[in-house]
Amino acid sequence: MVTTDKNNLKDLALGLDLPNGAIHWASSGDEALEIINQKTFDLVISDEKLADMTGLALVEKLVKINPMINCAAVSSLSKSEYHEASEGLGILMQLPAQPSQSDGQALMAYLKKVLGFTAATGD
Repeated sequence: MVTTDKNNLKDLALGLDLPNGAIHWASSGDEALEIINQKTFDLVISDEKLADMTGLALVEKLVKINPMINCAAVSSLSKSEYHEASEGLGILMQLPAQPSQSDGQALMAYLKKVLGFTAATGD
């Protein structure tokens, strides 16, 4: 998760089902890029505004490094504005400005579907 304010994403984090995973936090886009270059991640979640760039700018940089990386981004843009701004980036989901635990659950359900996990086994 990439944010300058962990409180903004803490409810979202509570909704993430991570039985075999962990959340890594970064406070800037550059810090996130450094971490991602060192480890493999299944999902990157970016807040709307970071210390050094916007969340969408971070996703754009991530996709250039790894076009297969799964990303979700917090955005207060309207659906049509968001679609226009994020077109071609392959972002899994637009998250609301104050994402909730249920947003985290919905994101994980969608990610599992994209990755081919089955609901019954979790495999």
